[in-house]
Amino acid sequence: MSEPGKANDLLAQIPKTEKGLPPVHLWNPPFCGDIDMRIARDGTWYYQGTPIGRKPMVKLFSTIMRRDGDDYFLITPVEKVGIKVDDAPFVAVTLEVEGQGEAQQLRFTTYVDEQVTAGRDHPIRVVIDPISQEPAPYVHVRTNLEALIHRNVFYQLVELAVSRQIDGQSWLGVWSGGEFFPIGLEPE
Repeated sequence: MSEPGKANDLLAQIPKTEKGLPPVHLWNPPFCGDIDMRIARDGTWYYQGTPIGRKPMVKLFSTIMRRDGDDYFLITPVEKVGIKVDDAPFVAVTLEVEGQGEAQQLRFTTYVDEQVTAGRDHPIRVVIDPISQEPAPYVHVRTNLEALIHRNVFYQLVELAVSRQIDGQSWLGVWSGGEFFPIGLEPE
């Protein structure tokens, strides 16, 4: 087991797989403490206060992330270390649109090149800040992990929005994967 806080030791413990993500949901190693790693709201990863400039390293770390409750961890078969996440661990930076109307498919790509198509398994949700009234949109990426939808991508969603009545209120929202996702009340 490595000393907590050694990022390179964590990388060495990641099992090599042909494809897909490591099965972090199956691993239950002992908690070894917190590591000085933080993911900022803009998606920048920091290690010991310095941005991690190597995207392949960030991508690799992102594959061993797990969220348990409100806490985030990097996890390998032999150790589990806590990290800090300012908002969401991913940022959706691009959007591809296929089709239209109820048959529309919205495919998001995150900063670490992970792709998800919004739908039942990958819902979109929007949280409105009660003070500023600013929207914070998210898309579910994988178990307990979401991506903050970048402002420019959210503007694309607003352009695609259509009106729909939900519980007697007019909502603007988008279709993807046969699901309607409200993004805001329709202005009166």
